[in-house]
Amino acid sequence: MAENLKDLGATVAQALEATPEYQALQTAFTTMKADADTYKLFQDFQNLQMSLQQKQMSGQQLSDDELKHAQELATQVGAKPAIKDLMAKEKDVNQILNDLNSTITKPIQNIYQG
Repeated sequence: MAENLKDLGATVAQALEATPEYQALQTAFTTMKADADTYKLFQDFQNLQMSLQQKQMSGQQLSDDELKHAQELATQVGAKPAIKDLMAKEKDVNQILNDLNSTITKPIQNIYQG
């Protein structure tokens, strides 16, 4: 049964790749990556987010300097049209994934609700 679910998952992944939302995300990423400075800023922002999240998850407090740096980097990221477009396209794909997750987890919700 688990193997069948993995096969279904692979089929869903292929279907996702065929959606206009996914293809728009891929195009937006390629466009953003073509500008070396914008791509570096994007990578820096991702790395900082991961670092701060790991620190928080381990129970450490974020320093004022870390928070200030994160805000400054977020401001720079928000000023880049290519990154803003990428984030908008990512949001569209995430909506599809959230809808799928709701559908997939419906049987589990039904157990607890009824």
